[in-house]
Amino acid sequence: MKTLYVSDLDGTLLQSNETLSEYTVKTINELVEQGMIFSYATARSYITAKKVTKGLEARIPLIVYNGAFVIDNVTGEILLSNYFDDSVKDVLDDLISEQIYPIVYAYINDVEKFSYAKDKCTRGMKVFLDSRKGDVRENAVDDAKQLYEGNVFYLTCIDEEEKLEVFYEKYKDQYHCVYQKDIYSGEQWLEIMPKTATKANGIAQLKELLQCEKLVVFGDGKNDIDMFEMADETYAVENAVEELKSIATQVIGNNNEDGVAKWLCGKIMMVSNR
Repeated sequence: MKTLYVSDLDGTLLQSNETLSEYTVKTINELVEQGMIFSYATARSYITAKKVTKGLEARIPLIVYNGAFVIDNVTGEILLSNYFDDSVKDVLDDLISEQIYPIVYAYINDVEKFSYAKDKCTRGMKVFLDSRKGDVRENAVDDAKQLYEGNVFYLTCIDEEEKLEVFYEKYKDQYHCVYQKDIYSGEQWLEIMPKTATKANGIAQLKELLQCEKLVVFGDGKNDIDMFEMADETYAVENAVEELKSIATQVIGNNNEDGVAKWLCGKIMMVSNR
């Protein structure tokens, strides 16, 4: 039986300092070399995911932007995409009317950009943008009207809880919304994506493409719930949120102790020795 193994990155495969340990890189690379079918599903972009997983030999397609795209990890080609329709303009109108200025991810003239109103940044936005200095996608705009440009696929709002919660409740049934605190800064985030842009949908496409019969996933956050609900086996790291632990097959070691790599090593070595 062909098994697809998929891990979240931040808080799961990555350590708290946003890096992979030498043990995790070495272990997963060796298991992939032996035939393990491994990928990751992340809220990160393809660019930042590749940076923090440098050295990892995940050769099959990757799920990025919480499932907005499935991308070929060898060529960088977008295999599956999920964009907003024109209704995103109404969402932007709604947010901006309440003085919430999101970071807007879009393809503008066929080039990926994240745009933000440079004079409207919250403290949390500044923390995030500081972590992305030098990113070729950065697009600071003077006029909020420029946030509407291009083919939009992702909105990230970083603001006060009481402001964002209202919009989470308003849009959670219409779009794929993730409302949670960032694990690094502690700031409140609301991410809004097309309804079809989920880790679960991306993984389902990948599973079909690779003709795998079984799915095993690893995660830590609320944005991993959808892929847990569709997998055969689910493993929450020790540092995961309680909502995820409560539906997991098992709770494993935490992200700073190579929980995923150690589980994979033990499980796959056990199966290969049978």
